[in-house]
Amino acid sequence: MKVLVTGGLGFIGFRIVQKLINQGHEVHALGRTPSVPTEKRIRGLHYHCHDLSESFLSADWFQEIDTVFHVAAKAGVGGKFQEYLDANHTSTEKLLVASKKSKVKRFIYTSTPSVVFSKFPICNGDESLPYSSENFSPYATTKAMAEKAVLSANDRSGMRTIALRPHLVWGEGDPHLLPRVIARHKTGRFKVVGDGKNKVDLTHVENVVHAHLCALEAMVSEPSLGGQAYFIGQNEPVYLWRWLNQIFSETGLPHLKKSISFKTAYQLGSIIEKIWHTLHLKSDPPMTRFVACQLAQDHWFSSDAARKDLNYRPVLSMEQAMEKTLPWLKSL
Repeated sequence: MKVLVTGGLGFIGFRIVQKLINQGHEVHALGRTPSVPTEKRIRGLHYHCHDLSESFLSADWFQEIDTVFHVAAKAGVGGKFQEYLDANHTSTEKLLVASKKSKVKRFIYTSTPSVVFSKFPICNGDESLPYSSENFSPYATTKAMAEKAVLSANDRSGMRTIALRPHLVWGEGDPHLLPRVIARHKTGRFKVVGDGKNKVDLTHVENVVHAHLCALEAMVSEPSLGGQAYFIGQNEPVYLWRWLNQIFSETGLPHLKKSISFKTAYQLGSIIEKIWHTLHLKSDPPMTRFVACQLAQDHWFSSDAARKDLNYRPVLSMEQAMEKTLPWLKSL
């Protein structure tokens, strides 16, 4: 099978590329990195440097492609809305048009549970949850727009599309989640937000990659599958602050003791957002309304639909994932 992976040198994308090549597929990757780093130069990888937010998409990249994994995205809590719109929504629409034109059979989109986030807790959420009506995160808003475009593009007689929603992806090589948390803690400016009792779903990167491959296998074996989004998790929600303090302890850092209420953090986030917007600051703000909700509230989801339709089951438990990741975290 001939496969195209966007964000193919990234945290999730490169692992998908590796697995696909090991399975014998012809793999093409799109990314913004000018050239493939030495540690990622593997036999069988065909790499094309391109920024998806630009208008040009070469037809050669899609020639005889059977499946597209659209993993590339702009994540974060700071920056201009237009940048997120270009990177997440506009790029996805262009990719969908190019894929349909080239008669791609399957389009698998890496989405996020953030598309259903609100100011309220989510416990054992499933795919019946509506898209968020909040506009407190340019990332969440533009990812929701992109997911809607992907699912709307599902064609029973043409290209089939699905969206996967892995939650809080972590693991070795994580460029965002835990390294930023640890770095913030080392500055002494990190506090527990809320009462410290909220439960969240986290997903190790190996389980996320496995879910993508399960999706491909399911779509190949059941050609009618498509038009749906699926939450992807560990099925082991954890108490967020207890879990973080375990990591801090293992990496030689003290437990967090200071805290700030959710109400105060949310109000502070609103003020900081306005300051960042007024001054056109490019850095990530230290607090936003969206971050306050993520840190203080329950947000965990059911993977039952993915288990039923995609035959997805985690390949690593939280305990196994922690054992695998701790040596890397200690090296940071």
